[in-house]
Amino acid sequence: MENQKSVWAVTLILSVVAGYCDTVTFVSAGSIFSAHVTGNFIVFAYQTIKGSDVQAWIKLVTFPVFIISVILGGVIAKRAFNHYKILLLEGLLLLLSGIISEAAVRTPGLIWETYLVVMMVVFAMGLQNAFGKLYAKETFGPTTMMTGNVTQASLDLGGAIFSKFKDAVTIQSLKKQSITIGGFLIGCFAGALMAKSFGLTVLILPGVGIIVCYFSTGKHVSASANS
Repeated sequence: MENQKSVWAVTLILSVVAGYCDTVTFVSAGSIFSAHVTGNFIVFAYQTIKGSDVQAWIKLVTFPVFIISVILGGVIAKRAFNHYKILLLEGLLLLLSGIISEAAVRTPGLIWETYLVVMMVVFAMGLQNAFGKLYAKETFGPTTMMTGNVTQASLDLGGAIFSKFKDAVTIQSLKKQSITIGGFLIGCFAGALMAKSFGLTVLILPGVGIIVCYFSTGKHVSASANS
């Protein structure tokens, strides 16, 4: 039961953080996705043919940054006794990105600082993706990309309807998907509101949230626990 509560909390926190960060960078950093990096290909193509953004190529940089981050996450997973160290690094990166953004506000005109912050957030989201892929039992599903979760939730909803809501397994699965999707949506709304008012500085908040998650939930979890 305690482990189930831990998975519930980690799933909700990571989903909120992913939705939050993805929206913050999109709103405050030239429509760049930090979690759904493949979406940047679409924005890049659109802005290129429209000819409205001479710096659209920056969006393509997110892809190799994301790949390097996932690779690093795999290395950490092999060497770290506690696999939650991946999330600790993510939290520290997000916290640092918010601090750098705050410093940039006091020194206007430095565009490179904005892109540095964005790439740090992309790197952080890559670590979160690696964590979810390597330790699938730690969450109810992917916390950064919702397409698969929405698909599963749709299947569960259909199964629940046809079983007249008597299939306990299907209902339980639907509840789990609702936590992930709902958390991501909450993060998106919060990120949009905060970014509109305060810019990239608000990345400090998810950084603190992930660090708190580590010390409250994952600090004492060893890699052997899920082996």
